[in-house]
Amino acid sequence: MGNSPTEKKQIVNPSLPSGFNEYLPKDQILFNRMLETIRTSYESFGFVPIDTPVIERSDVLLAKSGGDTEKQVYRFQKGDSDLAMRFDLTVPLARYVSMHYGELTFPFRRYHIGRVYRGERPQKGRFREFYQCDIDIVGNGTLSILNDAEIVGVIYQTFKNLDLGGFTIMINNRKLLGGFFESFGVANITEVLRAVDRLDKAGPAAVSKELSELGISQECIDATLKLAGLCGKPADVLSEVKTWNIENELFNEGVSELETVCGAVGAYGVPENSIKVNLRIARGLDYYTGTVYETFLDEHPELGSICSGGRYDELASNYTNQKLPGVGIAIGLSRLFFQLKESGLIESGERASISKVLVVPMDDSIEYAIKVAAAMRNRGVPTETYVNGGKMAKKMGYADKLGIPYVFVCGESERENGTVTVKNMKTGEQTTVPMDFENGIELAF
Repeated sequence: MGNSPTEKKQIVNPSLPSGFNEYLPKDQILFNRMLETIRTSYESFGFVPIDTPVIERSDVLLAKSGGDTEKQVYRFQKGDSDLAMRFDLTVPLARYVSMHYGELTFPFRRYHIGRVYRGERPQKGRFREFYQCDIDIVGNGTLSILNDAEIVGVIYQTFKNLDLGGFTIMINNRKLLGGFFESFGVANITEVLRAVDRLDKAGPAAVSKELSELGISQECIDATLKLAGLCGKPADVLSEVKTWNIENELFNEGVSELETVCGAVGAYGVPENSIKVNLRIARGLDYYTGTVYETFLDEHPELGSICSGGRYDELASNYTNQKLPGVGIAIGLSRLFFQLKESGLIESGERASISKVLVVPMDDSIEYAIKVAAAMRNRGVPTETYVNGGKMAKKMGYADKLGIPYVFVCGESERENGTVTVKNMKTGEQTTVPMDFENGIELAF
């Protein structure tokens, strides 16, 4: 039975789930350009692309997450399968390298740009679905510490190419932090490092209270706050910590690795004033074991870290007996894009189209117009054909609203004479020119 004539069609409210986002064309074009800048920067260092499924087996994805991550994972049952949606791109990388170990050449240098999912509380600039842009270098058995320095070079070149203003790359080492707490006899180092990582957000008083509740002595808390206050030129900070004469092998190994990394970044084109050693950076995820990074815009520290990552020597141990150390970073592009837009640091262009030419057929010249459009595309000019009806004013209005810079009018006269009438939408100038069906027409953009 069909609906009665008096029944009203039920309209579903067209809205997005909380924490999810989408863009209108002007913003999407700008977003894609930033993404392409990042991709090009990564590829310029020889990183190769991979992609992995959005959905993984839960036991694989959660093998070594720790912290609040497990609580934020989208997890569900499908038949007999316990599945989860990836919350970052690093854990899937560890699974990928373990599975394809015999088919890869090491060190394996990959980049991965894709969506990830975290069921955290939505807030301004924090989404449940967002783009990550990752690079990683994975070694087979060993991985030189110089790779950690190269990652700094990639960070610098990428943000230089994004042209967002001055920025500083903060560097630390988890071995230094771990050895520091070992020297005080701290057993629950992972929990302590998570607390230290919250210093900038929670403040010293809250972190001190948290450390006390974890059973940390007041002497250790005071020393921790002193350590966390050290941030500056690598030579100055490292000279200071050496005066503490901490007799701990892990601590001294961390200091040595920091010296090596900071001493090598200049060879990768990183200016001395673009890096600092910041001893309060710990990174919240448990799998980091050595160098850690965070990057901040100099004029907008309120945006927080815009690029982060580090060294993870044991990540793949959950999936293979092979030792596969790695180092990498991630740019949370969705969050960064939102913050830059909100702060007015980037603006969408006037154009809501990537087309540079709109071909408008008149009379019965549609076939000719299609050939004209094809010739322009062969020249490498994004071109579309307006095949819908309507008055010329409507067609010109379409081009104007989308910011398409040129309109080609193809009528009977143009078809018979092998020409097109070109209108510059910015100046209003209109000229009729011969059409070159092999090479298209040269235009100034």
